[in-house]
Amino acid sequence: MKKEHVLHCQFSAWYPLFRSLTIKSVILPLPQNVKDYLLDDGTLVVSGREDPPARSQPDSDDEAEEIQWSDDENTATLTAPEFPEFTTKVQEAINSLGGSVFPKLNWSAPRDAYWIAMNSSLKCKTLSDIFLLFKSSDFITRDFTQPFIHCTDDSPDPCMEYELVLRKWCELIPGAEFRCFVKENKLIGISQRDYTQYYDHISKQKEEICRCIQDFFKKHIQYKFLDEDFVFDIYRDSRGKVWLIDFNPFGEVTDALLFTWEELLSGRSVRGDLSEGEAPEQDAPTFRCTNSEVTVQPSPYLSYRLPKDFVDLSTGEDAHKLIDFLKLVKLVCTLDTSRVCFQVDFLIFHFGHIPHSLPFDDWELKGQNY
Repeated sequence: MKKEHVLHCQFSAWYPLFRSLTIKSVILPLPQNVKDYLLDDGTLVVSGREDPPARSQPDSDDEAEEIQWSDDENTATLTAPEFPEFTTKVQEAINSLGGSVFPKLNWSAPRDAYWIAMNSSLKCKTLSDIFLLFKSSDFITRDFTQPFIHCTDDSPDPCMEYELVLRKWCELIPGAEFRCFVKENKLIGISQRDYTQYYDHISKQKEEICRCIQDFFKKHIQYKFLDEDFVFDIYRDSRGKVWLIDFNPFGEVTDALLFTWEELLSGRSVRGDLSEGEAPEQDAPTFRCTNSEVTVQPSPYLSYRLPKDFVDLSTGEDAHKLIDFLKLVKLVCTLDTSRVCFQVDFLIFHFGHIPHSLPFDDWELKGQNY
C-alpha cells in the first residue's frame, strides 16, 4: 500500500466521481486553529449549549453563607474557544442537510467515540456535538497524526489539507452494511460489516445479496475508481437498492473483518464457505457472514471506553506496563501480604486477566481507522 492509495481514498477525492451513488454530503475545509483545538489535550469545553438555569434564592442563612463562601474562592474559569465564521458555515451545512449529520474527517468517522454522546450515536446537530465526538476519538487523532502509518513507500508525506465531511443523517441498519474487497479490479471478497452480530436475513439471502453487490460493482465501480486495489463499503436497503458508503485503502490500515489480510493480499480464493459438493461460480467473490449466534462477539469499540493503560494491561499489548504492574504487585505483597492480597486479586479481576506468559512477541496494532 502506497501513500497515493491512501490519498485516493480520502472523501473529497472520490465523492465527485460517485456523488449520485452515495449519501448527500458537504465538504468544508478545516481551519488550522480548529485542527489545533481538536488535537489539544486540554479539558473539552464547547460552546453553543444552553446556559444552565439560574439557582433560586436560598431559604436559609446557612445556605446563603455557603454560597457566599464559594463566591469568594478564586476559581479558574474555562472558556470555550470561538470559531464564529467556521461555526456559521457548519451550521448552514447542517441545516442544508436536514438538520442532522454524520461527521467524519478525510478518511475516518469517530465510530469509537459514539458512546460519549448524549444520544449514544454519531448523529450531530451542532458543531459542539461534532467537537465532542472528534476530541474523544482515537480514529480522528490517527487521521491527523498517522494517516500513512502502514504505507511502504519512503517518499515524504504529502502536505495534507484536512476537511470536515458532513453527511446527511440516515438511519442505517447495521445488518444491511457490507464491506467489499477489490484486487486488480476484481471483486474477491464480501464481508458482513457488523460481524459481531448474527442476522438471520443475511444467512438466508446471502446468494441474492452477493449477486446484487456484484451487479452494483460491475455497473458503477469497476474500472472507475482511481486504483486497481481498494475496499469499498455499501448499504443495501429494504428495497434491494445498493448505496455506496465509503472507499478505503486495500491494506492493513483497513479492518479485514471476517477475512485476514494474509489471504486477501495473496489473492487466492477462499472457498471454505461452500457446502460440500457445491461448485464455485467463475469469478464469484467469497461471501462471509456470521452464521450463528454462537459466534457473536463483543463490539470492537468497547475497549475505547477505558483508559489506554487499562486496555494495554488486560490484553498484554504493552509488555513494559505488564512488567511494571507485576513488580508493583510483588512489592506490595512483600510489604503486607495479608492486607493486600484481596486488593491485588480484585484489581487483576477488573483489568480482565493477566497473561500467563510475558508478551515478548511483536504485537502489531490492528488498524481500526477506517
